Amino acid sequence: MKQHYVMPVGVDDFRRVREEYYYVDKTEFIKKLLDGHAQATLITRPRRFGKTLAMSMLYYFFTNKDAEANRVLFEGSKIEASGERYMAEQGSRPVVFLSLKDIKQSCMENMVEMLGAAMQYVYDSFCYLQEGEILSGQEKQYFRRVLEGKASNVDLQLSLKNLTEFLARFYGKPTLVLIDEYDAPIQYAWDYGYYDEAIVFMRNYLSSVLKSNPHLDFAVLTGVLRVAKESIFSSLNNLKVSSVASGGFADVMGFSGEEIRKIAADFGVPDKYEEIKTWYDGYNFSGQSIYNPWSVISYFDNECKPRAYWVNTSGNSILREMLAHATSSQTMALTDLLHGRKIFATLDEGVIYDGIYKNSNAHPDYAEGETRSTMRIPNREISYLFKGEIMAYLENNASDNTLLHNLTDSLLAGRAADFAEAMSNYLRLLASFYDTAARESFYHGLVLGLLATLMPRFEVVSNRESGYGRFDIAIFPGPKQSVGALLEFKVAESEGDMPERAKEALAQIKENKYLSEFQQRGVKEVWQYGIAFCGKKCHIEVGACKSW
Repeated sequence: MKQHYVMPVGVDDFRRVREEYYYVDKTEFIKKLLDGHAQATLITRPRRFGKTLAMSMLYYFFTNKDAEANRVLFEGSKIEASGERYMAEQGSRPVVFLSLKDIKQSCMENMVEMLGAAMQYVYDSFCYLQEGEILSGQEKQYFRRVLEGKASNVDLQLSLKNLTEFLARFYGKPTLVLIDEYDAPIQYAWDYGYYDEAIVFMRNYLSSVLKSNPHLDFAVLTGVLRVAKESIFSSLNNLKVSSVASGGFADVMGFSGEEIRKIAADFGVPDKYEEIKTWYDGYNFSGQSIYNPWSVISYFDNECKPRAYWVNTSGNSILREMLAHATSSQTMALTDLLHGRKIFATLDEGVIYDGIYKNSNAHPDYAEGETRSTMRIPNREISYLFKGEIMAYLENNASDNTLLHNLTDSLLAGRAADFAEAMSNYLRLLASFYDTAARESFYHGLVLGLLATLMPRFEVVSNRESGYGRFDIAIFPGPKQSVGALLEFKVAESEGDMPERAKEALAQIKENKYLSEFQQRGVKEVWQYGIAFCGKKCHIEVGACKSW
């Protein structure tokens, strides 16, 4: 009988995944940590790449709480197969597991309050430490302040470090600390303008537990960005960083090609491998090809329908800010990426938010010792998402965008040649041959998106019945405008067929009396366009500006 598998979409608790869902075995991560780890290890990965699930796995393996019950979760796993030397470490340590991913506040006061609530929850899980004589009277008072939400800012900055000491004293062995999404509070502080205050607080909070702490066994942190140690880790010399570009642990988050083949086989669709590769492969983590796990899981959960599942899974405030500050050379580089070409840039992994715009990487020269990287769009999913971000930037900055102004101005003035040139420029910039293969629906959506920048001065309407049929796009003038436009689209099989197809589209406007609604609205002047597309090229025929 065929095994029925369920993908763990949005589930990041290791116990639940092991007991209820399909699981890709990543327990070799534990072996790698036991074979050699720094006092503090930071692993940076994009959002939705399995960071929280990996940290949850570490917690269930190492924690001495419910150790016997947790051991069952690792039966048949790679870490169990590695031998008793490794399994002897299971359930052997006091572990503090803390996630900062929900600390997303608009002001410093709320950030501290949320962190205090997070520490209340953690302290409550160790409330038994207050019993007996392990803690002094003063320490018990401190413990209760944190537990009851009455801790001061200084109390909270030391709360994680002090908890490691309390646990080490109680169990007679140092404490393992796991911090998931350590940089979430910092990013939101930058978004909302209280970065300077937050960085001081978080520097004290993290450095106190990670630096020169005799009660710390070791620590593992995850995040999206590596915030430079000059701004947060305060000369923390024992921090080992595993990033997308360098460091170990390349395959502990995300799926390898071998794992993808096994998933496809287990789900009975081995023939889907190449499709998955086209859509979700292409990430290079320290030289190893890695697939986006969120998108792969979503793909199988949606009956193997390829889509851009990664869209809207997180905020992109940093990207939007950098686009707003983009230089002309950076804009050209973005265009090269959209065309499928590679670009070269200096890679600076130590982010200091305040200096994020100071180095544009525009100049081809770079200092000795800097890392020069080759970059490209990795797969079809990111191609779609990348175009979406660029399009949003162009639309939101239309007043400053000459190309978009040329397109709309020439359209409303009846300058068919200029309109065609601007439209062709956008096709070269934003369209891939995968998009244009989608036929008329893609071109319709692209033009509609570009013309949306005319609102609210004009009313842009798509696929509405008028006369004897349904027009493609109409632009009705607002109260302060007088000229409208109507656009009808055709797709040609070859570039040589484009003029004839454009004429057919123009004739269709007249034959089906699509201008009826303009007449009913009292619009006196309407430019009529028949537009034919073929690949990344277009041909435009313009009719006389209709006047009643």
